[in-house]
Amino acid sequence: MTPQELRAFCLSFNAAVEDFPFNPETSVFKVQGKLFALSNLEARPLKVNLKCDPEDAVRLRGEYEGLIVPGWHMNKRHWNTVTVDGELPDRVVRE
Repeated sequence: MTPQELRAFCLSFNAAVEDFPFNPETSVFKVQGKLFALSNLEARPLKVNLKCDPEDAVRLRGEYEGLIVPGWHMNKRHWNTVTVDGELPDRVVRE
């Protein structure tokens, strides 16, 4: 998944918006004011923090060790940091 594809996917949700409340480099994606994804789309490797159901978050970390880890600088119970570098199938990122 490319940075452009990640941005398009995040914006494909109903009422989704992209904002830059923290700095000009960090895209923050929200629906009705609630964050669901954060990413520096210019970073390499591309990583994205994604909000996740707590049980699914732990399961995904176990299934994709090293590619999906507890959310960096986020509540580890609800957030995962996902490395989007082509090694992880796009369908998993969308999940």
